[in-house]
Amino acid sequence: MPRSLDVLLTALAPLIWGSTYLVTTEVLPDGYPLTAAMLRALPAGLLLLALTRILPRGIWVLRSFILGALNFSIFWWLLFVAAYQLPGGVAATVGAIQPLIVLFLSKLLLDQDVRLRAMIAGLAGIVGVGLLVLTPDASLDTVGLIAAAGGATSMAFGIVLTRKWQPPVSALAFTSWQLFAGGLLLLPAAILFEPPLPPPSLANAAGFTYLSVIGGAATYVVWFRGISRLGPSAVAPLGLFSPVTAVLLGWAVLSQTLGLLQISGVMLVLLSVWLSQYAQGRVALDLQSNGVRVRASK
Repeated sequence: MPRSLDVLLTALAPLIWGSTYLVTTEVLPDGYPLTAAMLRALPAGLLLLALTRILPRGIWVLRSFILGALNFSIFWWLLFVAAYQLPGGVAATVGAIQPLIVLFLSKLLLDQDVRLRAMIAGLAGIVGVGLLVLTPDASLDTVGLIAAAGGATSMAFGIVLTRKWQPPVSALAFTSWQLFAGGLLLLPAAILFEPPLPPPSLANAAGFTYLSVIGGAATYVVWFRGISRLGPSAVAPLGLFSPVTAVLLGWAVLSQTLGLLQISGVMLVLLSVWLSQYAQGRVALDLQSNGVRVRASK
């Protein structure tokens, strides 16, 4: 598949994740963040395990739990802490540092060069998300800021290690291992720190099903496939599409305001993602050219 199609397919994941806020606030019962996260990950992992019928063995058991914790358990836990402690705009803006963290982790763990264009794209993405979601009355909270930064760092490590640790199985199987492990780690936390979930209404059940099957299983298969094919530095900036979708859905469904600043933020995010893909595309071309020269010299 051409690189451009891989990028478009991978971008579908964060575009769909942008609907999570709308579904959570309008459909799910209030006050069950850990339970909601667990019900998003664990059933999705079990579904994919049933489809693939492939279980991790040896070192892949430990690696699956590490990745499940980084990509799901720790990330979602800190995401909820940030959401409760900070206005959504501040949390989203702090979370937008993730592409920059991925760039430096890719250098540290994968020995990939940090390109100036990619750094500029990352900074532009932070500004774009800030314009998109920040409000003049946004307040800061130390615990919330630490949680938001920690969540971004957790998922950044998860993205890079997902590329570094590539098992000899399909993306579907690899995703099932991580979702199941992440959901399993969230289960005791949900039981210990939250009251039992009341009998769900039809709308609640539909919301949980959507977040698990579409927002969990389907999108993370596409996301992890993209990481393996495109690399972490190309995939991480696509996550900036998530707040764009959230804001556009809020405008279209909840009649929230969409002013000039928000529109400017959308345009800047799109420019940031394009610039990051251009920079990583140049890296791929350089690597391909070097490979051709090496083979020609032999």
